[in-house]
Amino acid sequence: MTATAQPSKFDELDTAMRGAVIRPGDDGYDAARAVYNGMIDRRPAAIARCVDVADVITATRFARAQQMLVSIRGGGHNAAGLGVWDEALVIDLSPMRGVVVDPVAKTVRAEGGAVWGDVDHATHAFGLATPSGILSTTGVGGLTLGGGIGYLARQYGLTIDNLLSADVVLADGSFVTASEESHPDLFWALRGGGGNFGVVTSFLFRCHEVDTVLAGPVFYAIEDTAEVMRWYREVQPGLPTEVNGWLGLLTVPPGPPFPEELWLRKVCGILWCYSGPPERAEQALAPVRAFGSPLLDGIMTMPYPMLQSAFDALLPTGLQWYWRADFFREITDSAIAVHEEFGRQLPTMLSAMHLYPIDGAVHRTPPDATAFAYRDVGWAGVIVGIDPDPANAPAIRDWTVRYWEALHPTSAGGAYVNFMMEEGVDRVRASFGPNYDRLARVKASYDPDNFFRINQNIVPAD
Repeated sequence: MTATAQPSKFDELDTAMRGAVIRPGDDGYDAARAVYNGMIDRRPAAIARCVDVADVITATRFARAQQMLVSIRGGGHNAAGLGVWDEALVIDLSPMRGVVVDPVAKTVRAEGGAVWGDVDHATHAFGLATPSGILSTTGVGGLTLGGGIGYLARQYGLTIDNLLSADVVLADGSFVTASEESHPDLFWALRGGGGNFGVVTSFLFRCHEVDTVLAGPVFYAIEDTAEVMRWYREVQPGLPTEVNGWLGLLTVPPGPPFPEELWLRKVCGILWCYSGPPERAEQALAPVRAFGSPLLDGIMTMPYPMLQSAFDALLPTGLQWYWRADFFREITDSAIAVHEEFGRQLPTMLSAMHLYPIDGAVHRTPPDATAFAYRDVGWAGVIVGIDPDPANAPAIRDWTVRYWEALHPTSAGGAYVNFMMEEGVDRVRASFGPNYDRLARVKASYDPDNFFRINQNIVPAD
């Protein structure tokens, strides 16, 4: 590290922490402030690279004493890049990636800077898994605090439905463990309320016996989108909960394992995953493999971590991303017409639309049991404009916004907070739905000054 030219208030923090404090002008500052979304270019006042809980407490107390804005960075995948902020102190958990599995209790504890690949690597050695998302590079903290939608949701619930406890540094620098028995109001809020309530330094999850899955994509011609979506909306909710299929409008990547004749072709695809007993796999997936005239049936047996990491190489850190999202109670005919129109207009090879099922085990938990309010819907939808070239940022943003504006009238009103950009207080309130007022009361109890406000922010109740 290059020494900062003038003494500063951060010298005190640097001395008090075991991890490094990185400032503008230091070697590595630009790398430390970069996040997954390359569209985000913010310049924090300093980045506190925390290596343990003591560092998190120290950084939190320092920021409070200095009356500084803080942002909390875990895996750095947040759509809006809220892990970094101009002139803020970034409490960076990325060095804290420890994962410990208890194979007897079937639990896994992950530190706040871990990514899901760290968890999958550790749990798979014991034939276990816990529900997460669809990219192994996604941070454990951000995905969990927003809810956690992924391949195992229909069978085992959201990530938050498998959270047993969380260690949290609060806004006053104190440390608590939140669970059903300890600080239950905080535990309720952490399960879907985002990063509003504190810095979560570790998560304890329940695991399930998931080792090998039968999974992969089935692609149909983009011209068949309406037919596929009408079939999908009927068949998916009735499938065994061990079967999860998310639907996407996408472009086939130009490379293996895809056949060359499909490279760069726009398609309507469904990525299926069967995570039940192996002897029932073929029978469970038979109805979905019998439908239509697919261009490709890529379903195969694979280790669960292979599925989780399947998109990592295609979607590395630093791409330009623009997001819009909504929940949907049903896939209406008018929605299908919108999907048909904009699926044909995919502006770049990586841009896409995804629909993730919200049913099965997710529906069995009442909407007020956790902060995640939209348990009675059918799908979480997301539209993403993606490209490596910053020159294409306006084009991908334009397509994403026009698509969303056309589709939004068919939605349930709010969105999955992990898929949201900075979209204003009305969208935040809509996305927490009927749980917003209770969340605001919990916020007032644990963070009355809104110290943690660089997030999809819930304003403390008066």
